[in-house]
Amino acid sequence: MFIYQGTLNEQHYAHSAECMYSCDIRRGERPYTCNVCNKAFSEKGNLRKHQRTHTGERPYICNVCNKAFSEKKNLLRHQCTHTGEHPYTCNVCNKAFGYQSSLIKHQRTHSGERPYTCDVCNKAFSQLDCLIKHQRTHTGERPYTCNVCNKAFSDKGNLLKHERTHSGECPYTCNVCNKAFSYQSSLISHQHTHSVKRPYTCDVCNKAFSHQSNLIKHKRTHTGERPYTCNVCNKAFSQKSSLIKHQRTHSGERPYNCDVCNKAFSEKKNLLRHQRTHTS
Repeated sequence: MFIYQGTLNEQHYAHSAECMYSCDIRRGERPYTCNVCNKAFSEKGNLRKHQRTHTGERPYICNVCNKAFSEKKNLLRHQCTHTGEHPYTCNVCNKAFGYQSSLIKHQRTHSGERPYTCDVCNKAFSQLDCLIKHQRTHTGERPYTCNVCNKAFSDKGNLLKHERTHSGECPYTCNVCNKAFSYQSSLISHQHTHSVKRPYTCDVCNKAFSHQSNLIKHKRTHTGERPYTCNVCNKAFSQKSSLIKHQRTHSGERPYNCDVCNKAFSEKKNLLRHQRTHTS
């Protein structure tokens, strides 16, 4: 059998192109640029993956539940939730994982290894995705944009949480009273109302709380501390949520929309009050 291997010139060209590509990476060159945000990449494949954060494209689909993913590795990781396969086991605590990469990340919780370092402030991280998120605090990059109000976010998880303010989705349900919540943290806080455990006690007035974060907020009523400051008018607040509400008086943002008449509100409580005018 004859297998065509190309002429000497063709082989030489292919080898030269490969060497040039390797040299580009070694020199730190990034010839592939995103036409939306101008972020540059050393590999064309990485540019394609990045562009999906703008387009929302998810070409990899699970053949069991039809959930779609922007990267193949995320699809493969997801499919383990259907098969239940966990062939990689931690030799310290015996926790099992579907992928070797997940095991390696987990083992760093035991070893304390942090191989990914920020080149701006030298802060170290155990996972690459944590470093990438952190670096956005320096660059100001916000690649995840809400397709309803165009608000941009540095973290995909924060975008998903924000989108629920438009959709009204409440995926987290209490298994005691069936009350539904938009955020898992809100569900966890709510569940303490059923357990009646209040292990966190104020050392000033002995008021007890089920969650440590609520105790911290409460203590500010004694100390007068207001750690959250508006960057427009310098007004200070004891709670972050109060600062966020206040900032909307400057930005004019109204993220809560009535699904009947599309009227917009800056606070959820005002939307709920308004919606009663339709039901009554």
